[in-house]
Amino acid sequence: MKTALLLIDIQNDYFPGGKMELEGPLEAAKLANELLQCFRDNNMPTVHIQHVSQEPDATFFIPGDRGTDINETTVHYEGEPLVQKHYPNAFRETDLLDLLQSWDIDRVLITGMMTHMCVDATARAAVDLGFKLLVAEDACATRALTFGDTTIPVAHVHKAFLAALKSYGQVLPVTKILAQLGLEQGN
Repeated sequence: MKTALLLIDIQNDYFPGGKMELEGPLEAAKLANELLQCFRDNNMPTVHIQHVSQEPDATFFIPGDRGTDINETTVHYEGEPLVQKHYPNAFRETDLLDLLQSWDIDRVLITGMMTHMCVDATARAAVDLGFKLLVAEDACATRALTFGDTTIPVAHVHKAFLAALKSYGQVLPVTKILAQLGLEQGN
C-alpha cells in the first residue's frame, strides 16, 4: 500500500511563545519528526501543509509572520512539497488531491495540529476522497476548548476526536505505525 505522510500545520504559532499555543506541541512534533525521518530514509512521499490565514482580523497564521513558518522540529526540506491552505480541510482549494493522485497514493498518514480542527477535517475529507486513513495519535496536538460555561480539558478534546476518527481508519501511536510501516516495507 502506497502511503504519503501529511504533516499538518506544525507551525510556530502553535509552540511556546506563539500566538495560539497548544498543549504538548513539542512532544507531538518530535514524534511527527520520527515519522518524517522514516519517510525520508525510505524515499516515501511527504507533504508539509501550512495554514496561512486570509481573514483580515486573524490573530495567528498571519501572512508573512514568523508564526506561520513550519517549526524547526519538522523543518521542510527543498524538494518536499509544501501545500498552503486557508481552511481546516487541507484538500479544500489546494492541489493536495492532485499531488497524492499523481503519486498513486492509497493511504495517508496524518500528523499535526490541531487534532480537533485541521487534523480532523483533513482526515475525514481524505476518507471521503477514497484514501485509507492512518492517524498518529501521539504526533498530534490540540488545546482545551470551551462550550458555554464548560471547559473541556485538552486530553478529553484530543481523545474524543481520535475516538471518532477510529470510525474512519486506524489511529495508532508512532511506535506501532513505524513497526507496521517496517513490515509493509519488508524491513
